Amino acid sequence: MAVSGKRGAKAGKTRHENPLVRHLDAVSLSTKLVSIILVLLLVSGGVIAFAVRQLVSAYIVDKTDNQLTNQAGLVINNIDQLQHADNNSTISGNLYFVQFRDADYNIESTPLVPKLQGSVVSIPKLPASGSLDGIQFGQPFTTDAQVQVGSGSVSRSSLKVAMSPWRVVALQYTVKDPDSGDVVRGVALIGLSLHDMQDTLGIITKYFLVVGIATIVFATVMATIAVDRTLLPLKRIEKTAAKIANGDLSQRVPSAPENTEVGSLSASLNQMLARIEQSFREQRETTDKMKRFVSDASHELRTPLAAIHGYAELYKMQRDYPGALERADESIDRIEKSSTRMAALVEDLLSLARMDEGRGIDLNQKAKLNGIVADSAEDLHALDPERAIRLGGVTVVGTDAPLMSADGKAPEPARLEFQEGKLEPITIQGDPARLRQVITNIVGNIHRYTPEDSPVEMGLSVLTASLPHVDLGKMPSTDTSLDQFIQAVQVASSTGSGQRFAVMQVVDHGPGMAPQSRQMIFERFYTADPSRAREKGGTGLGMAIAQSAVKAHHGLICASETTGGGLTFTVIIPIQEEPQKADTGDASATSATANPSESVRPAKA
Repeated sequence: MAVSGKRGAKAGKTRHENPLVRHLDAVSLSTKLVSIILVLLLVSGGVIAFAVRQLVSAYIVDKTDNQLTNQAGLVINNIDQLQHADNNSTISGNLYFVQFRDADYNIESTPLVPKLQGSVVSIPKLPASGSLDGIQFGQPFTTDAQVQVGSGSVSRSSLKVAMSPWRVVALQYTVKDPDSGDVVRGVALIGLSLHDMQDTLGIITKYFLVVGIATIVFATVMATIAVDRTLLPLKRIEKTAAKIANGDLSQRVPSAPENTEVGSLSASLNQMLARIEQSFREQRETTDKMKRFVSDASHELRTPLAAIHGYAELYKMQRDYPGALERADESIDRIEKSSTRMAALVEDLLSLARMDEGRGIDLNQKAKLNGIVADSAEDLHALDPERAIRLGGVTVVGTDAPLMSADGKAPEPARLEFQEGKLEPITIQGDPARLRQVITNIVGNIHRYTPEDSPVEMGLSVLTASLPHVDLGKMPSTDTSLDQFIQAVQVASSTGSGQRFAVMQVVDHGPGMAPQSRQMIFERFYTADPSRAREKGGTGLGMAIAQSAVKAHHGLICASETTGGGLTFTVIIPIQEEPQKADTGDASATSATANPSESVRPAKA
């Protein structure tokens, strides 16, 4: 195995070091394709030219053989007339060479010898006198020419004609003897020049050469245009890839019909680029959030630590002065408050870290949402006895139809609305402690940032929405996501099918928040009023923890504007199982919902 690996590495190294291979690798794809096309044309043209030459040559030879065989007797019987013909004319393909030999193959005479212009004589090269050297009778054969040049100038065309090969046939001839009948007298060798064949093949060769050159030039131009046009999408992909390599991830490959290879490649590349861009964007956002998180965490931890350190130093400086005990109690009290705030902050940070890692939450439990909402209402009432708290359900009102109403007014947009009544008993699969923490954090924000006498509504219902294959946990906590869910509820109401969702809504009528602030409310360490948050004990992590807990349940949490002013928190969690009936023995779940018309009212001072 080691030897084989060494051989493979050596072969790969040799290949890369081969100058020819490196030169070929450096040639562009379009040049390679054009070259391949030209090579194929040359090979095809050469094969066709060779086939045509062979076909024409075989045809002329066959025609000459037929002429020799069919006219042999006529030539022998008319030798005297042929001898008186004008032998000084150029061979036209019908002038013969004739030689007689006796029964022992000795040359008797050569009565017909064609002559060319310029006293050039061309005869076939035959076996010596007394031998036929294996020549078969009646079987034509080809032989070279023997040229004899007389005195005077000789033209090149005459020499060319004279050098042409001959086609010769050997025949036995007889004479009729009155006494003994037919008697073999000897052998006649009759030949015809193949000048016509050579001339025809020369013309064909020139024709193919001229046509071949013209075809190659034309094919080169057309192949270059066709290859460039065909490779144009790949060149665009190359330019796009170069821009992407320079850092512009927003570039996309020009689209093409997906039934083609380039179109399929473009679609796949664009899909891949979209995912890469999304991954880079998410990585950048994650990095930015991590940097901001570390910075904010350091800042938030620095404040109580500085207070602890400062009051400790102050106690050391003043412990020898009169009244040191009273000042020590004040310093210890401040140190205790700072440490308590720091402990709460660390606890929140640990909770977020656990949920980010997928730990600290158990989705295999049962959570009674009506009990959680009722308990949270009691907690808020204990914090703000003067606050009016109403319990009930949640329903969708309004329409998304763009048509005008009968009175000419625009229709009311669809929205979730609180309806006072009895809390619906709803049990889902989830972590009750984390879900309780979600509502508790929302209630804590209401206690900290709204007036004590502003009313609060808390609703809980089950709504059916047509959201196939949609994970609410991956949707952003924005008004757009909430609107999409409301539209899905309307679709499900018209079709009668869909998935059931538990919808919790907490509505306050406080000062509310600006739209740009609502978009940041779920970011870590974000507080609309940092000074007031510190006064009330807020860390800026409550809404981030609530969002992480809801997303862990594959749900959605949104903060929207309350009609008339205020802030509305909506929590939507999918129901995996059928809702269970309320447990009549659970006092905590029914303490605030014993009467359908009953609500938590403010206690009198």
